[in-house]
Amino acid sequence: MDITVAIPTYNGATRLPEVFAQLQKQVGTENIEWEILVVDNNSADNTPEVIAHYQRILPQMRSCLEPKQGAGFARHRAFWEARGELVAFLDDDTIPDRTWVKAVMEFAHIHPHTGAYGSQVHADYAVPPPPNFSRIAPFLAITERGSRPLLYAKNNKLLPPSAGLVVRSRIWKQYVPKEMILSGRIEGNMLTSEDLEMLSYIQASPWEIWYNPAMEITHKIPASRLQRNYLIPFLRGIGRSRYVTRTISTTGFKKYFMTCAYFANDLKKILWHLLKYRTKVRTDLVAACELELLTSSLISPLFLAWKGYLHKK
Repeated sequence: MDITVAIPTYNGATRLPEVFAQLQKQVGTENIEWEILVVDNNSADNTPEVIAHYQRILPQMRSCLEPKQGAGFARHRAFWEARGELVAFLDDDTIPDRTWVKAVMEFAHIHPHTGAYGSQVHADYAVPPPPNFSRIAPFLAITERGSRPLLYAKNNKLLPPSAGLVVRSRIWKQYVPKEMILSGRIEGNMLTSEDLEMLSYIQASPWEIWYNPAMEITHKIPASRLQRNYLIPFLRGIGRSRYVTRTISTTGFKKYFMTCAYFANDLKKILWHLLKYRTKVRTDLVAACELELLTSSLISPLFLAWKGYLHKK
């Protein structure tokens, strides 16, 4: 099997049909052996019935259940269940272009030293986003980094999101631990960045990570995800997880030094942000989100230690 298109989902009954419909329309796959694997992350709606219906339409589709809540657990299950050499992830709200599967295969052939590579992700906003939203759009997996492939430098913390991400299965099994620190956001806990934790292990290996603009997908973003009551906790969760993603490849005194350096840099950025925006952080949603990210990043080591996450390592 060449490719497993893995789709983790939680209560995705209303979103999955559009994803499945577009996978039905893939072109240029005549010489590609590929399957669709849906990982039901303990859904409480009629997601199982929707999956069963489309399994009768799409013979290459199968499914499995991951009862542990969290996107990290669902992705782990996908890797262990996948039959493909390449595991290509779609979220249940991301719609692939008709040539997406073909582009996944072609890039793997052209770049044999690539351990993981991400898609070009466009936004489909249900309503117009707030002013200056482009400053924080990448945190919602919007990834438009030009029309040419881009190598992510190993000394740079910039990495692709999990939406549209492709990973060589054997590389994941070789370098990513079975139990990670971050599990992904769940109801009541917005601590996220489990995808960046996974990629950090691959980035620290001899394998490369790339951006592939030929793999295009569209991320459908509902109005609820553009509201303050979603965005502030969401950015808070990203910030609180940053100690893990920042220091995962360092040990000993170097980790202590980096923690102090990040603390000083975050503090400087917070002061500059407050000086720049002053009282606007109360009315400017994007500025408020940026401040939340910075302050949460500042306390990330203390928060993770207090909550017991760091004892997992």
